[in-house]
Amino acid sequence: MTTVRAPSMPKDLAANPILSRWVTVHPDGGVDVRVGKVELGQGILTALAQIAADELGVELERVRMRPANTASGPDEGLTSGSMSIMHSGGAVRVACAQVRARFTAEAARRWDVGAARVTVRRGLLECGERVTSYGALAGAVDLDVPADPLAPFTHGGKAVAVGTSAPRLDLPDKIAGRPRFIHDLRLPGQWFGRVVRPPSPGAALRHVDEGRLAGMDVLLVRDGSFVGVTGADEAEVSRAAEVLRAAASWDEHDTLPDEDGLRDFLRSGPHETLPVLTPPLDGSGPDGSEAPDGSEVPAGGAARPVARGLRASYGRPFLAHASMAPSCGVARWNDDGTLSVWSHSQGINGLRNAIGLALGLDADRIEVEHAEGAGCYGHNAADDAAFDAVLLARAVPGRPVHVQWSRRDELAWSPFGSAMSVEVAAEVSESGAVLTWDYDVWSQGHTSRPGFAGVPGLLAAGHLERPWPQPPAVDPPPAAGSGTVRNAVPIYDFPRRRVTGHRLLRAPLRSSALRALGAFMNVFAIESFMDELALSAGADPLEYRLAHLGDARGRRVLTAAADASGWGAPMPEGSGRGIGFARYKDKGAYCAVVAEVEAEQEIRVPRLTIAVDVGLVVNPDGVRNQIEGGATQAASWTLKERVRFDRRRVTSDDWESYPILRFSETPEISVILVEAPGLPSVGAGEAAQGPTAAAIANALAAALDIRLRDLPLTPDSIIATINATP
Repeated sequence: MTTVRAPSMPKDLAANPILSRWVTVHPDGGVDVRVGKVELGQGILTALAQIAADELGVELERVRMRPANTASGPDEGLTSGSMSIMHSGGAVRVACAQVRARFTAEAARRWDVGAARVTVRRGLLECGERVTSYGALAGAVDLDVPADPLAPFTHGGKAVAVGTSAPRLDLPDKIAGRPRFIHDLRLPGQWFGRVVRPPSPGAALRHVDEGRLAGMDVLLVRDGSFVGVTGADEAEVSRAAEVLRAAASWDEHDTLPDEDGLRDFLRSGPHETLPVLTPPLDGSGPDGSEAPDGSEVPAGGAARPVARGLRASYGRPFLAHASMAPSCGVARWNDDGTLSVWSHSQGINGLRNAIGLALGLDADRIEVEHAEGAGCYGHNAADDAAFDAVLLARAVPGRPVHVQWSRRDELAWSPFGSAMSVEVAAEVSESGAVLTWDYDVWSQGHTSRPGFAGVPGLLAAGHLERPWPQPPAVDPPPAAGSGTVRNAVPIYDFPRRRVTGHRLLRAPLRSSALRALGAFMNVFAIESFMDELALSAGADPLEYRLAHLGDARGRRVLTAAADASGWGAPMPEGSGRGIGFARYKDKGAYCAVVAEVEAEQEIRVPRLTIAVDVGLVVNPDGVRNQIEGGATQAASWTLKERVRFDRRRVTSDDWESYPILRFSETPEISVILVEAPGLPSVGAGEAAQGPTAAAIANALAAALDIRLRDLPLTPDSIIATINATP
């Protein structure tokens, strides 16, 4: 590392400038580091600990990553968008460099030497034969001060932990089965709670036969259509919830669209139009560039003569998070009128504010601490479970109440990833080069996280006696990567491009952020269509992409994946090889995936070869794990997953009706890191989603000479396509 003066502090540190919010040094030499990002199973706290250890000059073992907490740690917003290393990593680096500088200055003052003469290694501060330590100076160095915007960005020492595959800090407990998750949390005097959900969206509670709970040692809690029970014995509470479910009667009506007509539903409107790219009036390239086949666009604005046009539609259904463990939350109303909440939310500060808004409570009187739950990579029901606990705990002040959702509730009531529909058209020259690109994408919004659209956004808040409205989901702003149109702009060098999104302004099924948001569908559609264009031109899909791609990093990643996969080698009959590629959010990680597919009685993906460029690699093993996990989940979405529903209720509420990829079906995955150590680190968590889906679809088309454009890709959809082919 080299010493560089930052023109401005990282934004998360600028928003939380007091150093003591980030770092505490203890007399034993241990260092507590607090961040606003949370561990979801992605290994982020290990990577951030590596950054902290290097900047402080201490052994990694001395760094203790503390749970995110609204009262004691920095507010870094959401853990989402594969931005934690980019944003939190930069903030931790600068904060720790400044902590190191303050300790160095204190040692230099005591020794009456210049600070530049003091070195730090393995937690010891040295100048000649004089030695002290972080622990020895802990009581003398004040960290309750703002970060200095003019201080060096980094201390300039050689990286020791960064760039190594340090073992994950969270895995020993998980492997050994020690209590670590919020589901394991047991507080003094804790009670348990269960909530009985309405049978369908829009249902209203008409009556509860409370007499059926007679003899059960539980407390019934009702507020409008919110109804639940709480008590000291978890098994008794669970039994009481089932009795209560049978004792409740509801008013219901049909509110859901036709499951088999999602394309028409999404396109029916009303919509918010999201113009992303419009073609230049003079017919030149998007930046005055040459046409992709090397010939200049003629003066006067006319592109090369159009040989033909192609058009295709693609679609995906609603998708569930399908977390391995259902959501959970814990809450306690304290004697002083404050509220304590434990949640596996991805945004603890947003949850705190939403709870305050829903209940008319000052957010400063609410403390939310993160506790690990099952990874969800998006907005699942963690926040909802926490609010359930708050509502039940309100009935028993002073007692913590632990609320566990059921599998049925998790699959039916968590927010879904929105269904999406794409229409794409292109005009190509005689050589097959793309001259014009027209792209439209429709979806519901991709975020209804707590506090969205000025409402709490918590499930139970819409069921109270005085319910909060539940408006349709919105999309993140462009600066945060958008939602419907995330990755809707192709990375390729097309002369004329038009890209438009359409966000549906009604949402009978609740939708919110699911890993990669709209990028999964947009990359699937773009990369599938690129294969169709290559086939139409009689070109190799890899060479066709490279012919339209000027981005040097992108070309390296594509070539690396192809070379490692044996691209071009013959495949057995009924098997195929396909490729997919994108740069996540147009500014994140580059990822190319080559899939091998076998299609006989079923569709199998035996192998995925993936190349990725994430800039500076903090933890190589962590990057590989994230890419492998993302690709496996994407394969499950591509081959298996679809939320099922009738006109009244969600019907895919167990693992039989909502199947996911089994361990026996997971592909062998090889990940190649295309290193760019001189460039900033970017996240890896969502880079593989879209490229994996496209690679599988393209491999299936190569295997069977049949193009499936709607997800999931199933044997039934193959048969339907064959039957529909003239």
